[in-house]
Amino acid sequence: MKKYKIFILILIAGSLFSCDYLDIVPDNVATIDHAFSNKYNARRYLMSTYGELPDLTDINDNPALLGGDELWEPSVLVNRVGVKLAKGEQGVTSPIFDKWGGLYKAIRKCNVFLDEIGKVEDLPEWERKQWIAEVNFLKAYYHFYLIRMYGPIIINDEAIPVYSSIDNIKQKRDPLDDCFNYVVELLDKAIVDLPLIIESEGVDMGRATKPIAAAVKAQVLMTAASPLFNGNPDHASFKTADGKDLFSPTYSEQKWKDAAQASLEAIDLAESAGFGLYLKDDYIPQFELNETIKYKAALRSRVTERWNKEIIWGCTRASVNTIQHDALPKLFPTTGNEQVRGRYCPTLRIAELYYSQNGVPIDEDVNFDYENRLKTKVAGESDKYVIQPGETTAILNFDRELRFYADLAFDRSVWFGNGTKKPGEFWVLKARQGEYSSFSSADKSSVTGYYAKKLVNLNTVILDDGRAVSRYRYAFPIIRMADLYLYYAEALNESKAQPDAQVYEYVDRVRERAGLAPVVESWANFSINPGKPTTKSGMRDIIRQERLIELSLEGKRFWDLKRWKLSKDYMNKTIKGWSTGYNSIENYYVVKDVNKQTYSMKDYLWPIRESEIIKNPNLIQNPGW
Repeated sequence: MKKYKIFILILIAGSLFSCDYLDIVPDNVATIDHAFSNKYNARRYLMSTYGELPDLTDINDNPALLGGDELWEPSVLVNRVGVKLAKGEQGVTSPIFDKWGGLYKAIRKCNVFLDEIGKVEDLPEWERKQWIAEVNFLKAYYHFYLIRMYGPIIINDEAIPVYSSIDNIKQKRDPLDDCFNYVVELLDKAIVDLPLIIESEGVDMGRATKPIAAAVKAQVLMTAASPLFNGNPDHASFKTADGKDLFSPTYSEQKWKDAAQASLEAIDLAESAGFGLYLKDDYIPQFELNETIKYKAALRSRVTERWNKEIIWGCTRASVNTIQHDALPKLFPTTGNEQVRGRYCPTLRIAELYYSQNGVPIDEDVNFDYENRLKTKVAGESDKYVIQPGETTAILNFDRELRFYADLAFDRSVWFGNGTKKPGEFWVLKARQGEYSSFSSADKSSVTGYYAKKLVNLNTVILDDGRAVSRYRYAFPIIRMADLYLYYAEALNESKAQPDAQVYEYVDRVRERAGLAPVVESWANFSINPGKPTTKSGMRDIIRQERLIELSLEGKRFWDLKRWKLSKDYMNKTIKGWSTGYNSIENYYVVKDVNKQTYSMKDYLWPIRESEIIKNPNLIQNPGW
């Protein structure tokens, strides 16, 4: 592998030099010697390198959960870091969700492992190779996480002796393409010695495998090929202190071809390991269920069924229980200090995003009453598996695709699971002011009128007294099969003059699982723009909307909008929802402004902490900061 920047081992406590997060070995060298004295201790150190992974289930660690425009929380929680980011309160003195130092420390730990693992004498060679591959994978992922946030970074490849020049510490940022290439090289190297599957699921689930590394490689190359990083003219003047381009000014179609190839390879590896879309028949209920209820339950389970066949890589941190607490509304009248909060609220924008029951956007469907969508109507008997008959709700909530009802809940919608599992039994959400699902506490209420049902496992149950929850912990998806299918379709579409059958095939796989007809058929029969799927730009819009729907509420929208350079378009708008502080139908179903977002060009890249720039003048700050 090509060698890049290498950093000094600083052993002097209290060093005045910059960038201490790039130190490779802690002061206590004897501790490192002990850590690699035998296989048992080395394995513990290996596990500690996994412990540095960002907790993607924690709203205080993952900016993609509350830092965008798809989920909002009550105004009393205004100090939550995700809400601050979403409102445009980022800064250079103390950046929100700053990962620059923390992830370089994680990389440092990986470098220590790679330097020392050869000294462990009781470790079989095949296992040594696998462990090295795992750490190379983690090292690649940590670099990628930094690139996705900050753009060009300092590649930290290995340690050098303590007698190296101090000038080596004050390194310059590497050109963006070099950064992406370095990550891909590490992943290619790791894939060779990683296992295809995890043999001991009870102990090792979540450890790196060939499918995981290949899926991350696809994600890396998709990011590199996307408009933010592929010939972005907005960063044409972004250079190092000595004038070197940090962003290539030239667009490359080859990057899309590379991304398509990597996505297909990841799909093939995952399928050979037994991964696939979680289908309706994969959900096995205890009782015979109506097809609509079973479909909705299966669609929820594609995310929350623990280690189901669709989850290629998942995060099992305990914070996933907090997500469930925050997403789950009160489903029946209770008293006491409830652990269910119902405050993890999809915005009205997300409710409007999902397709109609005909599989096209609601503003394109010739049969959907789009102009009157914010008015109300009464549900009939034919709606009983999605909305309580005889009850009134917004026209927007009628005649939508099944993912809408599986992923979101709203006033007068029905909710299966979480204590109901029998035919004909489900909860009915009553969410107007003063009703049991609305809550009276300012920090335990939906400010938009929608609830993130998708993020609550069917087996998580509110106990009878309402003061506790029996939680079913699941692996929050980092990458799943639908993600790869849509990556492949997107990359193929971008690398061709016009879409073809292969592009349609991988979008249609995801649509079929959702109970929708193929793209071309749906648009031909129900869209005011029937030829949209036949053009490259039209299919681009379709694929993007399909991703935003299928992967909604999972933290993907935040990064997708960034890489497409669309965040500025979406996040300078007002967050809207229903007037949840009212009880009457007439007042509740009035659209209100929840909050205002601001987003500028500089927000596409994170600022590097100001103190780091002061310590290392070679560390050029990102544009606008």
